[in-house]
Amino acid sequence: MAAALQSLIECSPLVWRGGAPAAVARPSVPTGFPELDRLLPGGGWPGGALTELIAEHEGIGEVSLFGPALARLSREDERWIAFIAPPHFLYAPALAKLGIDLARIVLVRAPQQQEALWAAEQTLRSGAASAVLAWLPAPNERMLKKLSLAAEAGRAMGVYFPAAQAERHATPAALRLRLSARGGKSLLTITKRRGGGECAPLMLDLRAA
Repeated sequence: MAAALQSLIECSPLVWRGGAPAAVARPSVPTGFPELDRLLPGGGWPGGALTELIAEHEGIGEVSLFGPALARLSREDERWIAFIAPPHFLYAPALAKLGIDLARIVLVRAPQQQEALWAAEQTLRSGAASAVLAWLPAPNERMLKKLSLAAEAGRAMGVYFPAAQAERHATPAALRLRLSARGGKSLLTITKRRGGGECAPLMLDLRAA
């Protein structure tokens, strides 16, 4: 009985031990930042689930933060990497510099948030994308629940970027982060992760990514 209980505690993704990130049912994608991986359940970005990144303002390394993971997926996964409704021009040389295979990129233009939501949901659910990054200025909880279910169904890494001033609400995202610029580096704060538990903010050099 004791051995069976110990096995359950150590191996089941449904059991969380206090003081440690929760185990996960689907493999995570390593972030490329070892100090961040140590804080995340599964040791990386949630697979088959949503991540929310709230940036202090645009252009402070939102995409670079996910660069190492996207580069890995573009090499090791034959599926597409989709960018949905980015607010600015998607600069291909910068993506290539991050190590991302441009042949695996799909860009979707969606002038209205409802169109971007529909595109993100369909792409996540399709199973044809390993990762979907969507810019949704003011998503509501109902929208995000649909995206969360779609990411799970399509086994995709879903990331969405709300506007910094968007109204905060409960989120079905497995991971919620805040990103701000600090003296040439980036301060990353984890405000929600599976299993709960607080952790100190991380100072990352995204230029080195």
